Amino acid sequence: MHFELSHEHTMLVDTVRAFIEAELYPHEDMVERTDEIPPELAAEIQAKAIEVGLYAANMPEELGGGGLDNFGVTLLERELGRASYGLQMLIARPSNILRGCTGSQIEEYLLPTIRGERHDCLAMTEPNAGSDVRGMLTMAIRDGSGDGDDYVINGSKHFISHADMADYVILFAATGVEETKAGPKKKITGFLVDFDTPGVTRRRGPSCVSHRGYHQCELFFDDVRVPVSKRLGEEGKGFDLMGEWLGATRLTVAATSVGRGRRVLDLATEWAATRKQFGQPIGRFQGTGFKLADMATELEAADLLTLQAAWKCDQGRMTDSDAAMAKLFASEALARITDQTLQIFGGMGLMGSLPIERYWRDARVERIWDGTSEIQRHIISRAMLRAHGA
Repeated sequence: MHFELSHEHTMLVDTVRAFIEAELYPHEDMVERTDEIPPELAAEIQAKAIEVGLYAANMPEELGGGGLDNFGVTLLERELGRASYGLQMLIARPSNILRGCTGSQIEEYLLPTIRGERHDCLAMTEPNAGSDVRGMLTMAIRDGSGDGDDYVINGSKHFISHADMADYVILFAATGVEETKAGPKKKITGFLVDFDTPGVTRRRGPSCVSHRGYHQCELFFDDVRVPVSKRLGEEGKGFDLMGEWLGATRLTVAATSVGRGRRVLDLATEWAATRKQFGQPIGRFQGTGFKLADMATELEAADLLTLQAAWKCDQGRMTDSDAAMAKLFASEALARITDQTLQIFGGMGLMGSLPIERYWRDARVERIWDGTSEIQRHIISRAMLRAHGA
């Protein structure tokens, strides 16, 4: 493995960093203060991202996307991770699961989303299921009566990120039960559901301390009729669909954690070099200097784990453990880095006049979404034990 960036990769990193510094950083304080992104600003950022070729960079070039491989997407996510989540998500990376679209779904959902004409969100999590995806209660029952062959969907989802900015949802629901070695398990199926479909209700969820301006929503489905033509993949094969197209999503969390960690460490280093106590910069004191050294070491390790997993993904060799290790270590490293940075800033770190407390709050969710740290440890340890027949 050789992770020295090619000329193209260096250009990508430079382009994304210049874009976020010019187009996103200036709006961060406003978004943090209001917890909103004005629609006209969102449209402006999206248009500029399309103009410079950053929009839908994870989608195939032949479909109108940027055509980046997993390594390139990871570099993109790493740079975007430096910026406010609500703002950087306007530079859309449509869910890879949309590449499972077939037939009319391609023209109705996939291509318009790549062009920025439509916006998607992904709904799996439920109030009573959490990390147990097969424990979901939302049901989709096949109903061939009436004028056509439909599914009738009932249930609810919560913690659905960016749903307030989307016009349709990639929904996963239970469509039956199958017998497995571990006992009966629900069969999961994917659907494409427009938010203007009768019976669909969308509302803003409770406010969150992390990532202001990037909202999570609650979705409710009350006898929602969805034609079979909007089923994504085969019935009962939702887990196969997730495995095929969502395998690299944990790399996104890892990469954005590394990017944010780099920004925070730069601030900590500058403060330690310029803030003086007892006649010298505070970075000269072991208590601060050693913190900086540990933070830099952890960040490099997180970066290498993440880039290695992305490289393996492009080689078709990435395992669940590879992605889990990258997500686990990078998200927890970010937590330690932001906490230590706040400690270096002292009382000023908790003041709203500086962004340190914001980074500290934002870092907390990275250990929860896209699979908690506990889930990642379970994936890693299970793979280790399986090799010995346990």
